[in-house]
Amino acid sequence: MLILIIGSSIDSGCAAAAGGKPDTRFIRTSCSTTTYPTLCYTALSNHASAIQQDPKLLAHVALSVSLDTARTTSVDMVRISRRAGITPREAGAMRDCVEELSDSVEQLGRSMSEMNRMNRSNFGRTMSDIQTWVSAAMTDEDTCMEGFAGKFMNGAAKSAIRTRIVNVAHMTSNALALINSYAAVHG
Repeated sequence: MLILIIGSSIDSGCAAAAGGKPDTRFIRTSCSTTTYPTLCYTALSNHASAIQQDPKLLAHVALSVSLDTARTTSVDMVRISRRAGITPREAGAMRDCVEELSDSVEQLGRSMSEMNRMNRSNFGRTMSDIQTWVSAAMTDEDTCMEGFAGKFMNGAAKSAIRTRIVNVAHMTSNALALINSYAAVHG
């Protein structure tokens, strides 16, 4: 009887991995090493069937999600900057932030392109470039947030903007952590 229970458990586990709900343990474990593990898991777990247990795909999807978030946030910033009641100083900070986010999107996009071209012969150099560009994207995002420090911004606009920018920065931080993990294991 014990053998049947064990066999049944194995069959259930294999069925879940093969055709049922995708296994997200790899993502949860990998995300636990990031600075923002809950955000990491939430953002990546719905991609579990594509990622499976592949650290390169995990890093690639994290980078892709970060890029998409930066693009969306940039569009949101332009929309917010056009609202009535925005002071000239607020509008200026938002324009600067949109420029920083544009640079961040460019760096993340370049990283995605290079990750797609990476192979054994160019792994070290390419990974170093990717890490540098994702770090530069984080710096751009931090610079954007700094533009909203101080008391010149009103509470609602400042809160809406900071929430979006902080989310982008945290997503990018998580992507870099997963890229670094992949580089450490496969470098």
